[in-house]
Amino acid sequence: MSSDPLLSPYQLRHLTLKNRLMITSHEPAYPEDGMPKDRYRAYHVERARAGVALTMTAGSASVSRDSPPVFNNILAWRDEVVGWMKAMTDECHDHGCAVMIQLTHLGRRTRWDKADWLPVVSAGHEREPAHRAFPKMAENWDIARIIADYADAAERMQAAGLDGIELEAYGHLMEQFISPLTNALDGPYGGGLENRLRFMFDTLRAIRDRVGPEFIVGVRYAGDECQAGGIDKTEGIEISRRLKDSGLVDFLNVVRGHIDTDPGLTDLIPVQGMRSAPHLDFAGEIRAATQFPTFHAAKIQDVATARHAIASGKLDMVGMTRAHMADPHIVAKIMRGEEDRIRPCVGANYCLDRIYQGGMALCLHNPATGRELEQPHVVPRTETRRRVVIIGAGPAGLEAARVAAERGHEVIVHEAANDPGGQVRLTSQTPRRSEMIQLIQWRHEECLRMGVAFFFNSFADEQTVLDHAPDVVIVATGGLPHTEVLSEGDDLVVSTWDILSGDAKPGETVLIYDDAGDYAALQAAEKIAATGARVEIMTRDRTFSPEVMAMSLTPSMRELQKRDVTFTVTWKLDAVHRDGNTLKATIGSDYGGVTRTRDVDQVVVNHGTRPLDDLYFDLRAGSSNLGEVDYGSLIDGRPQDVRRNPDGTYQLFRIGDAVSARNTHAAIYDALRLVKVL
Repeated sequence: MSSDPLLSPYQLRHLTLKNRLMITSHEPAYPEDGMPKDRYRAYHVERARAGVALTMTAGSASVSRDSPPVFNNILAWRDEVVGWMKAMTDECHDHGCAVMIQLTHLGRRTRWDKADWLPVVSAGHEREPAHRAFPKMAENWDIARIIADYADAAERMQAAGLDGIELEAYGHLMEQFISPLTNALDGPYGGGLENRLRFMFDTLRAIRDRVGPEFIVGVRYAGDECQAGGIDKTEGIEISRRLKDSGLVDFLNVVRGHIDTDPGLTDLIPVQGMRSAPHLDFAGEIRAATQFPTFHAAKIQDVATARHAIASGKLDMVGMTRAHMADPHIVAKIMRGEEDRIRPCVGANYCLDRIYQGGMALCLHNPATGRELEQPHVVPRTETRRRVVIIGAGPAGLEAARVAAERGHEVIVHEAANDPGGQVRLTSQTPRRSEMIQLIQWRHEECLRMGVAFFFNSFADEQTVLDHAPDVVIVATGGLPHTEVLSEGDDLVVSTWDILSGDAKPGETVLIYDDAGDYAALQAAEKIAATGARVEIMTRDRTFSPEVMAMSLTPSMRELQKRDVTFTVTWKLDAVHRDGNTLKATIGSDYGGVTRTRDVDQVVVNHGTRPLDDLYFDLRAGSSNLGEVDYGSLIDGRPQDVRRNPDGTYQLFRIGDAVSARNTHAAIYDALRLVKVL
């Protein structure tokens, strides 16, 4: 038996969980046709194989047809889900991992123009700001129908061999009945707390009648909505006690906050730059008040915090969900004594933000997550050792070096700066985004552990590379900011990089023209506005910062609104002229026919980067493939064997922003899928 609290078993009724780490319910949006098919199964099995005690699937599985899958949810109302869930459950069980699923009716947290175009239903008529749908108020026949749907779905999950289910009772329909902010019903389901809880308890009784007393059932709910007029802490503790005393549930999974707006969702599930484990103490208060099995997750991204949560008695099971997206092998590394090698979750929230924009969850840090069928979490070694020379130690270059070293190659990296990091080092200068540097630190430390040779302050040229007699050369030199976008006055503007690096001092009246829509403009605005300057961010797009998704945008908006920064959309910067001691910016529009001016003392342009690719083109003539990439082989996971130059002595590739301006995930993904088969 281990003395580590995280590795101690936990007995939940008849179910023995082999340790205290769980993956809480979440919807990675991997279903196909509403079913958890091979991609979904591979994702959960990877984490089960590595030792997590409990994986909670779905976030959430939809129990009714009028709860359309706005997050590409599993459709628990279809009978065919049983076979797919059974396949996943059986394989997870083979690795000693328990499996549960979260069931829900989304209520107003969806849209009427999805799936079957049925009206959205809730306990009142108020729309949810995040999804904008005005619901019908539930009638008695709606309530009876949905309760029966919950029971049917629970029965399907029991038939699939799952260990239990969890009901989603925050933000979704169940909480829309519980919360006085959303329940406008009269009669037995509206009014006082007992009536507002009736829908949840009627549903629990229907489920128990269907699945019996031995099947594990829990509820994930808000113990405090943190909204005026909503469920407060006192009422939340009372709800917790009533759930325990009902005899209908086996565990409580506690959250704190509300999710009807982007800022509310971000406070409930904190992102980068926000406090870690902000609701852990609150969950501990619920456990102390009820003395009942209590689970919780919310930005518990490091093992030390998780261990404290268990050792202090605040929780019985601790959720490290996004952390397991970054590194599915957390438990295995703890057991091997390799905690220092865990790939850290940096809170970039590329996973959740993508889901809320209709994409599938991906990890900024780990491109194999969600791609377990195509990309390895552990790279296999090769029998043929080669010398791989990499130029650039940003995220793309470091990932290429890490994967090549894991393959068993000899790896040499040249970096012009005195530290690794590339653009990420610049990004992490903003205190709120300082966690990003862990993307670099983890890769650099892994490379050093495997013997990668680094040459810093080395502006490598063609001869530098050739002196190594390489078999493979990978150019990962990134890009430089592009600001030449005006008809006149390009020489009068500065870049966002100039602001962030400190090369340009912030002005007092500043126009930021954001034609890339990424973090750089927001970070520059924060830095300038913090000096007391007047700042306007302008974009020709219909929305500002379109590349910064909803939850990640929230901390920036709070800072910028506090500083009275102005956002202007659908206008574009055409020219800048000197006008005495100030600058006159000429503003136009893609819609035509209008011109405006701004008098400012500084213009900042954010227009992405252009590849720093001179070295690549210098090396191309001496390469065997002339730099060509076989995209079919890249996508299918086959080695690159293009031969265009019989006299070439090395293969040549470029990755990341040295190809084109994209994002950190794209740069890392480029490296993994290219180098994993070298």
